Amino acid sequence: MITGLIGAGLGAIGGAFGTQSKRDSLLGEQAFVKQEKNDALALRDRRYNEDATQRADAQRMLALTEQAIRNRNRAAAGTAAVMGGTNESVAAERAANAQAYSDTASQIAAAGAARKDKIEEQYQERKNELNKTLRELEANTPNEYDMLSNIVGGAASGFGKGMGLG
Repeated sequence: MITGLIGAGLGAIGGAFGTQSKRDSLLGEQAFVKQEKNDALALRDRRYNEDATQRADAQRMLALTEQAIRNRNRAAAGTAAVMGGTNESVAAERAANAQAYSDTASQIAAAGAARKDKIEEQYQERKNELNKTLRELEANTPNEYDMLSNIVGGAASGFGKGMGLG
């Protein structure tokens, strides 16, 4: 009889400890996944809100375009001075160059918009993965009823073994 009670007590303790350990482990994993979600959101916000025209590649493209335009404007002014061109032809060249710069800036803006769409898409995919993982962890996390059931089951098993029934 004493052996049965000791077995029941040890079984109950083992059931409680095992369930609590599993719960603690899964809660820790849940906290980690929630932190991952926060990190993913912060990264998305940082990358999404970047100014496309301030990126190094865009700045280089704009600088090269500006330099090419300056060179073409100087050449047009020089040609007009030497060959006797009109102010209208120089103005037309300048307008064409301004349009080229505008087109470059528009291309950068369009690429920036496409980049933002891609960033948002990647974030949504990552968020969905993490939400799925969280749902799975939450489904497997023992609650108070599971813990009580394991304690009672452990006690009954220990009592049965202690009485020579197991």
